[in-house]
Amino acid sequence: MEPLIYWLGLKTVPGVGNRLFLHLIQHFGEPEKVFSASTGELLRVEGVNDRLASVIQGHKMPKKVQEDLALAQKNGVRIITFSDTDYPTLLRHIHDPPPVLYVCGKLHSDSLNIAIVGSRNATSYGRTITERLSGGLARRGFTVVSGMARGIDAAAHIGALSAGGKTIAVLGCGLDTVYPAENKSLFYRIAENGAVISEFSFLTPPEAHNFPVRNRIISGLALGTVIAEATHKSGSLITARLAAEQGREVFAVPGSITSFKSMGTHGLIKQGAKLVEHVDDIVEELNITRPIPSIAIKEGPTISLTPEEKKIIDELSPYPVHIDRLVRHLSLSAAQVSSLLLQLELKGLVIQSPGKLFARHEP
Repeated sequence: MEPLIYWLGLKTVPGVGNRLFLHLIQHFGEPEKVFSASTGELLRVEGVNDRLASVIQGHKMPKKVQEDLALAQKNGVRIITFSDTDYPTLLRHIHDPPPVLYVCGKLHSDSLNIAIVGSRNATSYGRTITERLSGGLARRGFTVVSGMARGIDAAAHIGALSAGGKTIAVLGCGLDTVYPAENKSLFYRIAENGAVISEFSFLTPPEAHNFPVRNRIISGLALGTVIAEATHKSGSLITARLAAEQGREVFAVPGSITSFKSMGTHGLIKQGAKLVEHVDDIVEELNITRPIPSIAIKEGPTISLTPEEKKIIDELSPYPVHIDRLVRHLSLSAAQVSSLLLQLELKGLVIQSPGKLFARHEP
């Protein structure tokens, strides 16, 4: 059997979690020796008792392990173990690093990573700010890490890719599943310009309890985590807490004091998270001594606006407003405003949300 089988097989032993797995590897050097070890040898490992030693010795390799390995190889997914030289350096130093990572794309052990996460049901303000920060970080040579969820996560990946940078997506399911399905094209773009990774076996479905678990990898890969937009009960606050526990920096983007979507980020700022208005706030706080490669900024095409379109843009902000308000403030007919908004949407300068709500988009 090839060595990877034993790495995957040891993960399936009842009672062997990530911490104990690594204690066993540190003691025996490789998983194959764990299965052939005597009871006395196993009992020398912290966390192993008589019952668990017996379970390890009697464990039969499940058929699904061989199937999992075959599927990964068939789909071009690489499996990196904790002992491999390209296992991410920062991730090695968290409390419970995953023993194996399934990787679609290319993972660099020494890349400078920043995580950006936030609300799935993000506002246009949240998405716009996230894309701007992510693109700025990518142009400074950072790799942007997120979870490929709807909303802020997707915006973080898109911002980095649009700037010509690299990004890493950490999934809460196996790499055979693109979740959410709407991000299928994004999945492949990320894999071509970074990596999509998971600690879960290839056929693991996107079950709810997997996502809080994967959050420790998002924060663990990064020098710091930026919470771009979050309610006071947002799951992204779990990632912020994990980052703090891992000794990493926590950053938060402020929003409107009237928006419940920013209550979580404001709470983090009150607790001591670094307030972020632009990329320099992040770079200065990290105080990185090694040179950071930068990506040349590409100048985009100039977008021309009619006087009427400019009036609409001036009236809008990153926070959505109803079309009726625009009609009242601009003294234009509803038909005129609707037509102008459509033109601005086509130019990529306006975002429409359900309920005839519009906001300025600043790419």
